[in-house]
Amino acid sequence: MDFLKHLIIVATSFCYMAIQAQPSDKTIAAFSKSFQLESEKKYAQAGSALTEVYNKDTYEINLRLGWLFYKAGMYPESESYYQRAVELMPYAAEPKLGLVQPKAAMNKWAEVEALYKKILDVMPDNTYVLYNLSLIYYNKGDYSKANPLLQKVINLYPTDYDSMLLFGWNNLKSGKYREAKLMFQKVLLLYPSNESATEGLKLIK
Repeated sequence: MDFLKHLIIVATSFCYMAIQAQPSDKTIAAFSKSFQLESEKKYAQAGSALTEVYNKDTYEINLRLGWLFYKAGMYPESESYYQRAVELMPYAAEPKLGLVQPKAAMNKWAEVEALYKKILDVMPDNTYVLYNLSLIYYNKGDYSKANPLLQKVINLYPTDYDSMLLFGWNNLKSGKYREAKLMFQKVLLLYPSNESATEGLKLIK
């Protein structure tokens, strides 16, 4: 069943690529101009350069407009373009990860959580998403949900600093003091002057 699902995803992706028109010279020039303006930190102007050649059915334009308007602090506009990119490539992680950014900036955490879960449905070992979703749960005080996600990250990357530290605090908040102590000690083994791990150990003693 999983194999069949994979074939459907691949077939859908190829169908999308097959129907895409070749970029026109005008579109290529607009992209080039947008990159130049972005390098000058003129994000809104870079976005405007692309809106002149905007096509709602072009994935790359929607994705890039989502990014540029996010950088410009124009979060509703960014959200709209990223959402369109998600609709065009529903199985891709890329536009969903992009869409997370304006939603997080607007404190739409329930929607961010839902997006992360959709990505994990397709990419269950995406450690970036696993960590960030666990951080959402940690900040909500839902330590039991954060724990297995962090455990998975640690199993894949046993010395990842951010994950070790968060896992230590998550275990501490859960009352799992032995596990918390182990994580804090491992953090200090690799980062001896880490204040957060030191503070955590003091709370256990």
